[in-house]
Amino acid sequence: MAYDIASVRGLYTSLSDGWIYLNAHDCPQVPERVSSAVARSFRVATSVSRPEPAAGSHSKPTTGVPEAATLLHDASVAVADLVGATPERVVLGPGLVYLYASLVASMRPLLRKNSSVVLNNVDRVELTAALGRTEADVRWAAADLATGSLPGWQYMDLVDGATRLVSVPAAHPYLGSVAPVAEIAETVRAASRAWVLVDASTYAPYRPITFDDWGADIVAVDLKEMGGPEIAALVFRDESMFGRLAAVGDPAANGAARLDLGVSPGLVGAAAPTIDHYASLVDAPTGRSTRRSRLVASMSETSGYLERLRDELHTFLGTLPAVHIVGVSGEAAAESDAEVDRIPRLSFGVKGVPALTVQQRLFAHGIVASLMPEGPLTDEMGVGELGGAVTVSLSPFNTTADIEHLIRTVASLA
Repeated sequence: MAYDIASVRGLYTSLSDGWIYLNAHDCPQVPERVSSAVARSFRVATSVSRPEPAAGSHSKPTTGVPEAATLLHDASVAVADLVGATPERVVLGPGLVYLYASLVASMRPLLRKNSSVVLNNVDRVELTAALGRTEADVRWAAADLATGSLPGWQYMDLVDGATRLVSVPAAHPYLGSVAPVAEIAETVRAASRAWVLVDASTYAPYRPITFDDWGADIVAVDLKEMGGPEIAALVFRDESMFGRLAAVGDPAANGAARLDLGVSPGLVGAAAPTIDHYASLVDAPTGRSTRRSRLVASMSETSGYLERLRDELHTFLGTLPAVHIVGVSGEAAAESDAEVDRIPRLSFGVKGVPALTVQQRLFAHGIVASLMPEGPLTDEMGVGELGGAVTVSLSPFNTTADIEHLIRTVASLA
């Protein structure tokens, strides 16, 4: 299975406008399959499917099912395929902001005084703010200021029998550093019965996810970050976990419905096509195959292709003396003992040139990138002293020519 970049680019009609999009972290391009699915699902969501006639002497004709229910079921199945789970463990919502609020509300019986949660300075603000309003003590893991990675060893000192939840982002959204999720989960298991919550939203567009390999209890993913609809999901390790949660709506609800927030049928109808898109970036394996197997094969090939582009990007930017790649360049990063795994995202600055000027130069040459947001971690890593940084993140449709054009443009400033 070879990665056919010309065919992949044909799946994104927005590329016909001539821009080079290197801003997947900020505004991922929407595949044509997804935008068409949204239009269709809004059109049919209120209709009822026709009953299917009996197919045999012992079968019964099926009654008409509202299309909205079918779209919702299909979305749960697709998300389960994305992470290697089962649909009964999937909770859908209109975004992670709302799902995190629902999760924290449902966990309040567990987050009492004398309990603790472990967060970090890479977590989404929405999660840290919601957990900060509970009675639980908040403990903080810290990213390495040299590399931006999240060291796993520190959790031995942060987790104990009182810990109820440990949050781990699978990858940094602007630096691309990948967290040692399995190592952290193993450390947590050895010291407590806490749940490990992994935000896989940044990771999911680049690599296949296998729930059990991580050892997580809850995996969160936002389909919007994959170029999909504004639909997010929480996937639980097993259905028994729902029994420990307070219902956020109907007190008599069971299973995933205990956290149910409701989603737009028109939007949720594009969830399955989003996953199908990633499963079809390369040709399907020969013979019969499931969506899960196609997805793993496709994402593995896509990951290899994008990591080759990532290596070119790091290599060529690294040859420009005035360019500083955050978490990669500099003495501190060079002296770090950690070998940092990275997805194809990075943030860089040009010494003596404000980041806004760099971004404007890129725009002038047809390249779309965005400014790295300010925050405590970036300030401590010296991004402010650098004059800010520009974030570049790759998509399945990017090419070597895109990387070369970026390097030439940055070189004109450096």
